[in-house]
Amino acid sequence: MSVRIGAHVDASDAVAQAKEIGAEVVQVFLSDPQAWKITPFAHPGGAEAFRAETAEAGLDVYVHAPYVINVASTNNRIRIPSRKLLQQIMTGAEEIGAKGVVVHGGHVTAKDEPAKGFDNWRKAIDSLETDVPVLIENTAGGDFAMARHLERIEQLWAAVMQANGAENVGVTLDTCHAWAGGIDLATAAADVRAITGRIDLVHANDSRDSAGSGADRHAHFGEGQIPPGLLTGVIADAGAPVVCETHGDMGPDIAWLRERLTS
Repeated sequence: MSVRIGAHVDASDAVAQAKEIGAEVVQVFLSDPQAWKITPFAHPGGAEAFRAETAEAGLDVYVHAPYVINVASTNNRIRIPSRKLLQQIMTGAEEIGAKGVVVHGGHVTAKDEPAKGFDNWRKAIDSLETDVPVLIENTAGGDFAMARHLERIEQLWAAVMQANGAENVGVTLDTCHAWAGGIDLATAAADVRAITGRIDLVHANDSRDSAGSGADRHAHFGEGQIPPGLLTGVIADAGAPVVCETHGDMGPDIAWLRERLTS
């Protein structure tokens, strides 16, 4: 099968990094992923130059939204800045020619009804002004997460499908998160697609921890707890572009996966 495979890279020299590790897909941050304030885009030539260079290199580009974003929150001091920041990221993603923006599903608190979090997601999609897809990512931990378990993903999906702009909402399936979150990888792709009808992107990562641990700790392929056959099976079943997110040199990960998906 032919699946485009790549990795998360630094926006400052994405094309050079992609060439070095054999990536056909790149994912970047537009600003500090741990901060609420948008920082200047890291590419020396700005968004326009980045877009031109990645297009010339034939790279598909995705953006990962900052981790601080939690549009599900019932806390106004979190939810409102989250919506504002997400809109800024969506606008920036459009400027660099991104095919989608990955956003974590977020969470509510123990005292909240999960339904409030799902509806806050609907309102967030309603308020966005963008043609770039929002790719909601499943998460690894948290009893009050919006996208950890399949039943929550189903409820979240039902809510966002009621929003204006629902046609611009998609799914990122993270293999480490699914494993740690207690989703059966043998059927994960089929189960998610049965709910959403689509998988737009795969975050392909091994897991340092055991199944159902709730721990979001990525590992290089073959160095974690996920059986290799199970890992390649769910990625093949998803049939979507792949981004590897392990730290350090991801060239071997891309080569490892490409060999197994094309053999």
